[in-house]
Amino acid sequence: MSPCHGFCVFDCHVGIIKNLNLKYYFLFLSVSGSTMVTKRQALRAVVLCLVLVAAVKLLLSEYRTERKQKLATMDPGSFWHQGPKVKEAVTVHKSEDINSLFNWAQKPEVPEPPVKEEAGTAPLETSKGPARIVHLDLKGAAPKVKYMKQIFPLFSSLGADGVLLEYEDMFPYHGNLTILRSPYAYSMEDIEEIKSLAKLNKLELIPLVQVFGHLEFVLKHERYFHLREVSAFPNSLNPHHPGSVALVKDMVSQVMDCHPDARWFHMGADEVRGLGESQDSKNWLHSNKGDVGKMFLNHAVSLARFITERRSGVRVILWDDMLRKISPATIKESGLQDLASPTIWNYLKKMDTDGIGTLISRYHEAGFKGIWFASAFKGGTGIDQRWTPLDYQLQNHLSWIKVMNSMTKYPSITLHGILLTGWQRFEHHTVLCELLPVGIPSLAMCLQSLKHGAFDENAKMEAHHILGCNIKVEKDICEGSGAFSGSQIYHMVFYIHTNLQKEVEALMKHYHIKGGFSRYHRKYNFANPRIIGFFQGRLKKLLDKWETYIENFRMEMEAIYFPDTVEEWMEENVNANMDLLRENARDAERILKLNGQPKSLKTL
Repeated sequence: MSPCHGFCVFDCHVGIIKNLNLKYYFLFLSVSGSTMVTKRQALRAVVLCLVLVAAVKLLLSEYRTERKQKLATMDPGSFWHQGPKVKEAVTVHKSEDINSLFNWAQKPEVPEPPVKEEAGTAPLETSKGPARIVHLDLKGAAPKVKYMKQIFPLFSSLGADGVLLEYEDMFPYHGNLTILRSPYAYSMEDIEEIKSLAKLNKLELIPLVQVFGHLEFVLKHERYFHLREVSAFPNSLNPHHPGSVALVKDMVSQVMDCHPDARWFHMGADEVRGLGESQDSKNWLHSNKGDVGKMFLNHAVSLARFITERRSGVRVILWDDMLRKISPATIKESGLQDLASPTIWNYLKKMDTDGIGTLISRYHEAGFKGIWFASAFKGGTGIDQRWTPLDYQLQNHLSWIKVMNSMTKYPSITLHGILLTGWQRFEHHTVLCELLPVGIPSLAMCLQSLKHGAFDENAKMEAHHILGCNIKVEKDICEGSGAFSGSQIYHMVFYIHTNLQKEVEALMKHYHIKGGFSRYHRKYNFANPRIIGFFQGRLKKLLDKWETYIENFRMEMEAIYFPDTVEEWMEENVNANMDLLRENARDAERILKLNGQPKSLKTL
């Protein structure tokens, strides 16, 4: 065998095995191995060998180049490569063209497309642990949808898994229930946008409709007076009146129809004030051994069953306070444990964690398979709270973390998640609590604490990075300009909260105002112009400063809130002090012109 012939055979064996169809390989062997070859045939064989070598090298060169390009375009941090990009797919097509020239039967493997997860099918109990759900209480200071567009991404980045929407009168009820709607209620289009925003930000939406207590927004209407449990109070529903169940079923149905993908539905059922006081209830109690707990359960079970039967697969949540004094045996007998999950709520700074453990044990004994917890990031302290106390809310969450860590003691009961409540009113007829933008730093602190297990340095750094301000728990403030949506309102409310009343009170304590320009002096238009001169300039300067500031604040509020919220917040927190400044400024100007004349009665 000649050196050239031997080279061709050796070099081609390696390349051909990798890249050529076997029939060409065996053809080549038959040519190279023949002992009856003529010189001309040998020359042809050498030429064929050289051509084949060149073809093999060309193919190997293209293969190496293609592989380098693929490796260069892959994410170096991603082990599970998701298949070729568009550019790589073109390269595969080129290889197929070359293959067809050689009439190859084998085709390159086409990667399977990634499996798409169906929207809304991801379990709430995520790999991160129990779900963290942010509660939006819409019965006061309901934000415009455009603000939700800004804060839903914030909720998600802070570690929230979903949003609990307590609609109250902000839902666009229709038909016989139109009367329940607030003048500024969301439209159906608004609800669709809210659902889209939640889906976009991977937030599970859980609607909440009260079905027993806290129905003030319904029972305040004269049309429904006859459904009150206590005729003088609009708090709770009479569970025995035929119209009561029909009413709440209609409300629930309209909300459920608007949320066809909701996997959880919260039916409220907390703080049923006055239950047992109507004549209907007294008659029922007389025939049922005075068992108020059983009376509550009958109504709760009826509504929970209605919800679960109306849509297969939906799971019901209810607040637990009305269950706490009912025996586990009575609960189990009612069947509620097969229809709903109780939410154990506690918003105190110093929480009785042992007491919570007792409740968990009782609900386990009653047969509940799952429970929820509820903390508060705002609205859980004072009824008229204007500024969120950070340490109070942090301690509440640290207590809940302790309870959550103890759930291993209850292997038979599942903790579905924790609802971080952000109450906007204590009830329909009371004043506003802290505005949502004011509570955002607290929410960030609480979510990060739940995520990290404590408000440690990692939690602080992450909150700082997301908010653009530094949470100082001991000072009750987030220091820095703040990058979160609503930060302007946050800082402006803080300035008003800290300075407006203090500065007005300081001025009213001015020596000459107390001594020579009192309410009596103003009532009778009686004052010395010389005395007015001592404070008038300071009064005007302070008034001008606050008029400008409040006007800017109003503009910020109107960007987020509807007119009724802006007017209410101003009336409760600003107008009294501003009116005092305005009245004093007007009276000073008027009385100064009288030149110290005798008293003349002026009606204030």
